[in-house]
Amino acid sequence: MISEFSLGIGIAVLAVGTYLIRLAGPLLRNRLTVSATAEKLMDRATVVLLVAVALTGAVFAGHDFAGWARPAGVAVGVLAAVLRAPIAVVVILAAATAAGLRALGLP
Repeated sequence: MISEFSLGIGIAVLAVGTYLIRLAGPLLRNRLTVSATAEKLMDRATVVLLVAVALTGAVFAGHDFAGWARPAGVAVGVLAAVLRAPIAVVVILAAATAAGLRALGLP
């Protein structure tokens, strides 16, 4: 078990590290140049990372498969977003899909 002191040190280190990384952006903006190819690659990497995190959250609940209702709701929400529905409609459609499938007995 982690002691309270170790946990506090870990939180403090993460807080300071996060602050320093956020501070580095404005301080180094004019000193570093990135090629157009590297910039495109970083933009794509950001999208891939966000999609990976979203899919992991949509498919798994902890270490177990979340069931088919949650990924189906996410898929309906993504489709609504791609079709440029307002955010409230996207959320309601996704939640209603997952809830409806669960009400029908689909886990």
